[in-house]
Amino acid sequence: MSLAQVAAKIGATLAHPEDADFIVQDVATLDKATNDNLAFLDNPKYRDQFSATKAGAVIIHPDMAPFAPQGVKLLLTPTPYKSYALAAQAFYPESRPDAHISDMARIHPSAKIGNGAYIGDFVTIGENVVIGDGAWIESHAAIGHGVQLGNNCRVGPHSSVSHAIIGNNVRLYPGVRIGQDGFGFAIDPTGFVKVPQLGRVVIGDHIEIGANSCIDRGAQGDTTIGSGTWVDNLVQIGHNVKMGRGCVIVSQCGIAGSTELGDFVVLGGQVGVAGHLKIGSMARVAAKSGVTKNIPPKEEWMGYPAMPMKTFLRQTVKLNQLVQKTKV
Repeated sequence: MSLAQVAAKIGATLAHPEDADFIVQDVATLDKATNDNLAFLDNPKYRDQFSATKAGAVIIHPDMAPFAPQGVKLLLTPTPYKSYALAAQAFYPESRPDAHISDMARIHPSAKIGNGAYIGDFVTIGENVVIGDGAWIESHAAIGHGVQLGNNCRVGPHSSVSHAIIGNNVRLYPGVRIGQDGFGFAIDPTGFVKVPQLGRVVIGDHIEIGANSCIDRGAQGDTTIGSGTWVDNLVQIGHNVKMGRGCVIVSQCGIAGSTELGDFVVLGGQVGVAGHLKIGSMARVAAKSGVTKNIPPKEEWMGYPAMPMKTFLRQTVKLNQLVQKTKV
């Protein structure tokens, strides 16, 4: 593509309009790029790589333009990483199979399948399932009785979905489990008594659920995942969790039952959240933290047990000073 085409697709501005006809063949990293490649710089710690790059063109923030090596064409944007993502999508558009329903799929006669769907080998689709237009259900996926999937949903191989209503443009990666029973039981001296799980999982639009993640159905009421949320691989979301819009849940997090997350909450990798808590909108929790208390909106917490980040950092400094003073 020409740089003019790239700039139009990614919302960037050419530093020098005369570079508009320059052709780039592919995207590459700063250190591997050649003269016909397009690279990007988002993190200032890679400024040395930028100064030495052999890339023909680079997507950068305008503030980094003075550090550009001579001869490199520049596409200027306040969001270089996002613009790179759009450029990479343009060079490598996601392919999908043509509409087809495999003869080896098992689909209940009462199920309704939308137009343009692809249903792979050994998929099972239960009674009264409704699947929207443009669905892509990969091999060995299991869609249980009464499930509803919106338009343009993709269900990865070996995934299972039950007791769920799922919106449009949702992607479930391989091995995802949606709608299984939550971890609910009563205890007395004679042993454990299972509490029936009677709710559903309700998932909004434009959501990605990473590989081998699990979202439990509600015990009473529903587990809900707000639109625009991204869940990484190997995440456990317990029964009756309420998650707002645009949340980011990084790998190996565990959220216990009946906890509520507001909009745009970010949980770093391996964060554990106890049950029946409230995490306010736009709160952020650092990796490996253990959340045992409510977190107000817009605050940043870290540590085990989690606390406001400034408090944790002050404690760490004080502890280090104490250790240094008592060192033998």
